[in-house]
Amino acid sequence: MLDPESEKALSREDRDSAEKFGILVLDCSWERLKRFPRLRGGLRHRALPFLLAANPTNFGRPQKLSSAEALAAALYILGQKDQSARLMGLFKWGPVFLEINQERLDRYERASTSGEVVEAQERMLTANERNKDVQTN
Repeated sequence: MLDPESEKALSREDRDSAEKFGILVLDCSWERLKRFPRLRGGLRHRALPFLLAANPTNFGRPQKLSSAEALAAALYILGQKDQSARLMGLFKWGPVFLEINQERLDRYERASTSGEVVEAQERMLTANERNKDVQTN
């Protein structure tokens, strides 16, 4: 289950489980989901690493992904790039999601473990901050 509050990031080490049991994405606010604790029990919870939204409501906002973007990111990270592209192809803005997150998704997909995904995320965020500092000086 994709869960932004999970302490473990989605990674290739989750591929077998995802292929066997699937990926659960609930199309509702996480605030609403808290009202249904039984839905959350017994599932492997994984968070997505840092990504930017491309959906019209939250374009460019970090971590404000639509359910379709979250599922596409999960598929991509788990090595299902073609499925991810097909899903995003259903939306006018969908291919833009993959474009603006291409480098991030590629790095996350190459990471073998949750820890490596988090390390890749931190390296990219730190590099972005350094670039911003250089540009403002």
